[in-house]
Amino acid sequence: MNTHRLRFWILVSVVGISGFSQGMLLPLIAVIFENTGLSSDLNGLNATALYIGILLVSPFMEYPLKRFGYKPIIIFGGLIVALSLALFPLWQTFWFWFFLRLFIGIGDHALHFASQTWITSFSSEEKRGRNISLYGLFFGVGFAVGPLLAPLVTINEALPFIISSVLCFVGWLLVFLLKNDYPEQTIEVNSMKETLKRFKQAWKYSWVAFLPPFGYGFLESSLNGSFPVYGLRIGLEVPNISVLLFTFAIGAIIFQLPLGILSDKLGRRTVLMSILFIGFLSFTAAGFLEESLIALMICLFISGMVVGSTFSLGISYMTDLMPKNLLPTGNLLCGIAFSVGSLAGPYFGGLFIEYTTNISYFMIISTMLLFIAVAVTFSKTNSMPAAASSQNISS
Repeated sequence: MNTHRLRFWILVSVVGISGFSQGMLLPLIAVIFENTGLSSDLNGLNATALYIGILLVSPFMEYPLKRFGYKPIIIFGGLIVALSLALFPLWQTFWFWFFLRLFIGIGDHALHFASQTWITSFSSEEKRGRNISLYGLFFGVGFAVGPLLAPLVTINEALPFIISSVLCFVGWLLVFLLKNDYPEQTIEVNSMKETLKRFKQAWKYSWVAFLPPFGYGFLESSLNGSFPVYGLRIGLEVPNISVLLFTFAIGAIIFQLPLGILSDKLGRRTVLMSILFIGFLSFTAAGFLEESLIALMICLFISGMVVGSTFSLGISYMTDLMPKNLLPTGNLLCGIAFSVGSLAGPYFGGLFIEYTTNISYFMIISTMLLFIAVAVTFSKTNSMPAAASSQNISS
C-alpha cells in the first residue's frame, strides 16, 4: 500500500473511532442521567457541552495547524478524547461530566479539522467527493454502532467508557505511523484581525458551501433530540422511534459513497441541489403520512439516502470553490456551521413542538432544507465536474 493510501485509510479509521465514541456518549450519558432523576432540560444542556467546546476552540485552530502541521494536531485531539473518556467513571456529577464533554468537543474538533483538511488537500479533484464521502461514511458507521455499547452499562457503568477509551488510544497510536505534512501557507501575521480577515475571504469564496453542513447539523441533532419527544406525543412507541431513527441512519450510510462518486462526475452543486430538494419533498411527505409507521420508515429512509450526505458534500463543494491556501479556514468554517446547526436544531425543534398545534414537526426540517436548496440553486458560485480540472495533487 503506497504512502497516500495508507495515510488516507489511517485518517478515516481514526475518524470512524471518533464517531463511535460520540455515538456511544449521547445515549449512554442520557440514560445514566435519566436513571439518576436528572431533569430532561439539564440532560439536554449537558449534551450541548460538546458543541460548545467546538465553537470555543474554532477561532484558535488554524494557526497551530499551520505552525505544527496535521499530525501533531490529530495526536493532540485524539489524546484529549481518549483521556476524557477514561476519566468519566471517576466522578459522576453534572459539571464534571459537562467539562469532560467540553474537552471531548475540543479534542474531536482538533482531530476532525486536521483530518478533513489533510484529506481535502491531498485528494485530486476527480477523487475528492469519493474520499470525503468515505470520511463521512466511516464517521457515520462509527456513530451508528456506538450506541450498541450503551447496554453494557447494566454490567458495569464504567465498562462502555473504558472500551471506548481503549479504542481511541489504538486509533491514536496509528497516527504515529504517518509522516507529518503542512497546509499550503501564505505569509501573514498571526493575529485575531488576520484570522477574521481570512474568515471574511473564505466566506466570500464559498459561503453557500457552509449551508449544507449547517443544515446537516440542524437535521441530525433535531432528529435525535426533538423527534423522540414529538413521536411520543403523537402516540409512537419508543422501539418504533428507535427503528425510524435507525432507518434514516441506514439510508445515510448506504448512499454516502455513491453520492460522493456521483458528485465527482456531475459536479457538487448539481448533486446538492437535487438531494436537498428531494429531502424537502420526503420530509414534507413524512409530515402528511406520520400516522403510518411503514410510510414514515420509507420517507425517512429516502431522506437518509439524500440528505445524509449533505455534510460531506458541503465540504467537497467548499474545497472546489476555495483557494488552497484558505482550505484550513474553509474546513474550520464548515465545522463551525455544523456546530451552530447542531446547537440550533434541538432548541428550535423543541420550540416548534411546544408552541405549534396541528403542524407536523417534520415541517421545520423540510422548510430548512428548502431554504438551503434555494440558496444553492440561485447562488452565483459554481463548481465544475472533476474531470474538467486536475490542479490538485493526485491521491
